[in-house]
Amino acid sequence: MKILAIIPSRYGSTRFPGKPLVKIDGKTMIQRVYERSSLALEHVCVATDDQRIFDEVIRFGGDVVMTSSCHKSGTDRCFEAMNIVEKRDTKQYDIIVNIQGDEPFISPEQLLELIACFFNDSGTKIATLVKRFSPEEDIFNPNCPKVVISKEFYALYFSRNAIPFQRGADLKDWNGNMPYYKHIGLYAFTRDTLVAISKLKPAFLEMAEQLEQLRWLEYGYRVKVAITQHSSYSIDTHDDIDNLISKNIIKSSV
Repeated sequence: MKILAIIPSRYGSTRFPGKPLVKIDGKTMIQRVYERSSLALEHVCVATDDQRIFDEVIRFGGDVVMTSSCHKSGTDRCFEAMNIVEKRDTKQYDIIVNIQGDEPFISPEQLLELIACFFNDSGTKIATLVKRFSPEEDIFNPNCPKVVISKEFYALYFSRNAIPFQRGADLKDWNGNMPYYKHIGLYAFTRDTLVAISKLKPAFLEMAEQLEQLRWLEYGYRVKVAITQHSSYSIDTHDDIDNLISKNIIKSSV
């Protein structure tokens, strides 16, 4: 299968403007995401709407395409980028991977686990990753989406709330009583599926929870889930960088 990995990257983040260009231990965030993704996948491309990010990717020798500034989601930007790259490369790709541009410590093994969904289950059209919450993690944090999955490892629902609800149990005991899974924001699609979902209009569940993946479930698409053991560190604010420095995960933000 021919696989194209796309990293949507925009400059105008509400909580952290210019986030892709912030330096972490001497390298920009977008360079770190690109280099780590390239350890697992051969064809990696950044999709941006900002000249500064475009120039930075060119500087470190990466592949980049300029896309519209009107996209409301990373999936929409991936769809446009796929069309640009396929026209440029004069070939079609079988699998499109959407890699978050704010995960500078993404594990190459996570990407391989994601892609394996398509080899292990021929019915897979969309795939994503989850990781079990550790005992000390806060399952009630609404900024960390949760997932419940079927015995066939398909997502039943995504929510900002802790799911499932445990009737009659103290909240402090929930995480110990049963496994809770957090969603790792990596997606992979068959080409035909990406084309199809790019035409879907926002749906009720998505608007309620502000989680795009609920649009796909509401329209009847199944999302295959792989469970990873590798940690993921998403950076949404300056405080997230300071927190990683305090935990000695990174040395500095310069």
